[in-house]
Amino acid sequence: MTRIQDIQARKARGEKLVMLTAYEAWMARILAATGAVDMLLVGDSVGMVDLGYDTTIPVTMSDMVRHTRAVRAGAPDALIVADMPFLSHQIGIGQAMRNAGRLMQHGGASAVKLEGGGPTVATVERIVGAGIPVMGHLGLQPQYVHAQGGFRRQATLPEEQRVLIADATALEQAGAFAIVLECVSKELACAVTRKLRIPTIGIGSGPDCDGQVLVTHDILGFSGESKPSFAKQYADLAAALGDAAGSFAREVREGKFPRA
Repeated sequence: MTRIQDIQARKARGEKLVMLTAYEAWMARILAATGAVDMLLVGDSVGMVDLGYDTTIPVTMSDMVRHTRAVRAGAPDALIVADMPFLSHQIGIGQAMRNAGRLMQHGGASAVKLEGGGPTVATVERIVGAGIPVMGHLGLQPQYVHAQGGFRRQATLPEEQRVLIADATALEQAGAFAIVLECVSKELACAVTRKLRIPTIGIGSGPDCDGQVLVTHDILGFSGESKPSFAKQYADLAAALGDAAGSFAREVREGKFPRA
């Protein structure tokens, strides 16, 4: 079982970290069995890849608790990071601490992930102080997609880059054990990675982060045309699933299945 302390030690040793998303017990079971994945992320991306939403904004705490509990059932020994969804931590620190506690007590999460810097930093500090490990998330923040102008590269201006670096430093000081950097330039991601003692996990942010995360659906071919440009598809399981369903239907109609 990977521990939070192992994650931080890996940066010191220069070893790359691997994180993939999981939303169901069967997927968690398969990924955990590989022994190759350091962390499973129960992302609020479940709203877009499993529930058919256009954004992550409609995802609720009940959704996240349910899917986190399923992933824990499939991977009892995994380090599972669960996203805190839209408006689960932004209204107040008390609300944020209660919801983080729900993800651990009822969902079985090992840690929670919060999007944002600025005002989020104080919330992270309080949650960490309550004994709940926190992963930060900067750059493109899907919960703020409308405020950020869509799903596009972030922190392209010098002042925006200075703010992101300051936010990353503040999150580290608040006790975050790692930070996801989404859709920022490789140069900015490299600068943040070198500045921090805690690991950075990149997604669409170049090769110099301490680790990488992708949505598992994207690497398996389940995302179709919605796969982001930075993701690499390693298998086409969507085609295999379609072939299997077609073979089953054909055998049923031809009277070949089931056999007597």
